[in-house]
Amino acid sequence: MIELDGSHGEAGGSICRVALALSTITHQPFEITNIRKRRLQSGLKHQHLFCIKALEKLCSAKANGAFLGSTSLQYFPGKIEGKTIDIDIQTAGSISLFLQAVLLPSMFADKPVRLNVIGGTDGKFAAPIDYFNNVFLPQLQKFAGIECRLIKRGYYPKGNGKVQIKIDPIYKISDFTDFNEFFANLKKNAPKINLTEQGNLIQIKGISHASSDLQNANVAERQAKAAEIALSKYKYPINIQISYSETLSPGSGITLWAIFSTKKDEIDIKNPIRLGVDALGEKGKKAEIVGKEAAQNLINEIESKAPVDMHLADQVLSLMALISNSKIKTSKLTNHAKTNIYAIEKFLGKTFSIDESDNIISAVNY
Repeated sequence: MIELDGSHGEAGGSICRVALALSTITHQPFEITNIRKRRLQSGLKHQHLFCIKALEKLCSAKANGAFLGSTSLQYFPGKIEGKTIDIDIQTAGSISLFLQAVLLPSMFADKPVRLNVIGGTDGKFAAPIDYFNNVFLPQLQKFAGIECRLIKRGYYPKGNGKVQIKIDPIYKISDFTDFNEFFANLKKNAPKINLTEQGNLIQIKGISHASSDLQNANVAERQAKAAEIALSKYKYPINIQISYSETLSPGSGITLWAIFSTKKDEIDIKNPIRLGVDALGEKGKKAEIVGKEAAQNLINEIESKAPVDMHLADQVLSLMALISNSKIKTSKLTNHAKTNIYAIEKFLGKTFSIDESDNIISAVNY
């Protein structure tokens, strides 16, 4: 059984999510202790428990220690089988974080998987669903047919956002006698992730959203306008959509992404280059500040000259490790990314080389 220390590195929940995903794919059970040890509230949260519940359905997994606040967990995966899975996180627990554990195994199931998830779509310390859809998902769609629909937004604290995802696998573990054979085929035949040049800025897009009770105050419009003004130094098209939704809790936010291409004035669909950022509204925080904050974050990413933003970097690492021979240059090498590498290499062995001087991470076929 693989053993992980949940207090390693930044000591967050990502160690557990990465372990759940890779354990399910590689069929290696694991035990993790000291879960989220240095966080204000240590142990498993609702979001982690529902990751486990979903995987119990996806691969008939068994788990010991799967309860709220548990600081240790044993997980035993079974065979991944395509099916429809309905999950209600019951809080504003992040749907995007939930998907970090469940989406990757679903991409290698024997037949299509449908996920109907209820929870938080836009919250602190997690990628908003618009970032997931427009920055992270394009990197995954080379490896499986994936469609994601935002049905309803859900803000903190009540959540109740709804997202539907359909995954149509291309590379199926069930087509091979064991994981090692599947792994060898994946490394040989799957497309690589090679993002080391930012290329040419083509356009900037975004979604500025708010709950319907903030519509009279034009919150979404004000967020968007402030972002557009801050980004006007770039003489490229800027298109920020405005969206209002009926939600159980009030809230607002904005997600921005810059689209680049190494081909002049032509977006490369096969090798998407997108930098994404977001900012959340809070009570007492002016909408103009929210929009300007997001815009400044995007400017920082663009000026880094890297093709991978600091948050995308840690999200693509597991896939990079599975397909091997891939390389990314990121705007910042975070402790979050280093922590994920620790968890990944517990399952796949020595996989990564890191050039900290240039923020380059390579997945090498050792």
